[in-house]
Amino acid sequence: MKQRYFTSQTIEQKSQDMLRSLEKSLHLRKRSFMPGRSALLVLDMQDYFLDASSHAYIPSVDAILPGIEGLIRGYHAHRLPVVFTQHIDSFRDAGLMASFWSDTIPTENPLRSLASRLDASAGIVIQKSQYDAFYQTSLEELLHDRGVSQVVISGVMTHLCCETTARSAFMCGFEVFFLVDGTATYNERFHRASLLNLSHGFVVPVLLEDILSALTDKA
Repeated sequence: MKQRYFTSQTIEQKSQDMLRSLEKSLHLRKRSFMPGRSALLVLDMQDYFLDASSHAYIPSVDAILPGIEGLIRGYHAHRLPVVFTQHIDSFRDAGLMASFWSDTIPTENPLRSLASRLDASAGIVIQKSQYDAFYQTSLEELLHDRGVSQVVISGVMTHLCCETTARSAFMCGFEVFFLVDGTATYNERFHRASLLNLSHGFVVPVLLEDILSALTDKA
């Protein structure tokens, strides 16, 4: 079930191929990305998913880390909002997720921590207990208070928390730019399926380089 479909050597070409495939199969609407009105969401980049010793380890996550690091630096440099989510739950508040996975990420789990190599110092950390980062959190209010109308979604897992949060962001009125090469999950089939479904009515699929280029142009 698990597959290292992105590696540091293949991620650039493969993500470009994925985007071209979407452009070929869908009539993607062009959306103007406005960095100054955007926020970067970094979803669940925790040791629980990044540590190779964890049962939830995502093999392709190592390949997306450098790009997310660069994007975080870019957003920090322009004093734009960066929101990190940290999934913390228990059998008390996980709801159906607990019964589906028979597992939780409680506060005492040492793998709950955000990846140390990601600089969260100038960002905002929000804890969540469900796939959806907007559900029973302050995320929507936080974004509106900062004048945000667009969100860029990165992190894990593409087909679970990233996809659910993207749909929720759309329903809350935010334009969603979904990173093809800045999200990852257990295997390529899940990744491609999410990109196809989301791009048909919820998100603009983009590459990291496009967002970084827009940030550079803003400077």
